Amino acid sequence: MEVERVQALAFITGGLKELPAKFICPPHERPENSKPLEGVTVPVVSLMLPHGVLIERVFEACTQWGYFLAKEAYANDPSTGKFEGYVTKMTKNLDEKVEWVDSFFHHISPPSKVNLDVWPKHPPSYREVNEEYSKEMLRITGQLLELLSEGLKLDKKALATPLGDQEIELEIKINMYPPCPQPHLALGVESHTDMSALTLLLPNEIPGLQVSKDGHWVAVDYSPDALFVHVGDQIEVLSNAKYKSVVHRSVVSKDRTRMSWAMFSVPPHEAVIGPLPELVDEKNPAKYSTKIFAEYQYQYRKFNKLPQ
Repeated sequence: MEVERVQALAFITGGLKELPAKFICPPHERPENSKPLEGVTVPVVSLMLPHGVLIERVFEACTQWGYFLAKEAYANDPSTGKFEGYVTKMTKNLDEKVEWVDSFFHHISPPSKVNLDVWPKHPPSYREVNEEYSKEMLRITGQLLELLSEGLKLDKKALATPLGDQEIELEIKINMYPPCPQPHLALGVESHTDMSALTLLLPNEIPGLQVSKDGHWVAVDYSPDALFVHVGDQIEVLSNAKYKSVVHRSVVSKDRTRMSWAMFSVPPHEAVIGPLPELVDEKNPAKYSTKIFAEYQYQYRKFNKLPQ
């Protein structure tokens, strides 16, 4: 059965005047009824801070928000020169509503998980660019996991080891949110957390990402020289809820196309994930059960929420 693409609807001849019913969110989830707070900004952390200060800033952002923008000194300096494939929806919701987004998803690391047959052949540079990009994402992910471990007063490999360390996997999801005729009724991506350990997001200049803080939505401003860092479910579990898996969503625009490139770092399927023993005692009992990651993936894809 041929899948109807959001792009095809958005650019239909004569223009789409009203949303098909399947895209209209329940009233309590519609952007018009759940507006973000004004005057509130998300944390911004420079990775060039002194190491001790950097640990404190990352710890604070991830315990209070589960999210921050990470900046590096060279970020804007060019001189320093089978869920794969096209998808329309990767999660389920109770209302069976469809999100206003088209996506392309595939594994990007390690090489043993990569299936080049599903990678786009155009542009011709896609493979070379993504292989180089994955190296940088692995480096930054490793650095962030060390900072998060040290923030918990643990060995810097405390989080990386159960996540597979050198065998940690990277998955990329390229999202396209075309113009939407009734953006106040639809969502690009519904409210959710990521099943990953960390997600590193690179958006274009069109705003749309919102994160939840203390029960309110906060709009994330575009920053051209920063990566958007999401704490995912696996870090929340391993840290025994010291760090928060950020709840977030994407809203859409009436006349502009938003794009984002999300890089998910996930453990191997056979990895055993549970609260780190060092963080569990009589005063702080385990808040989550220990599971094989493959079991967790099944539960997440079924319910789109963090299993206990």
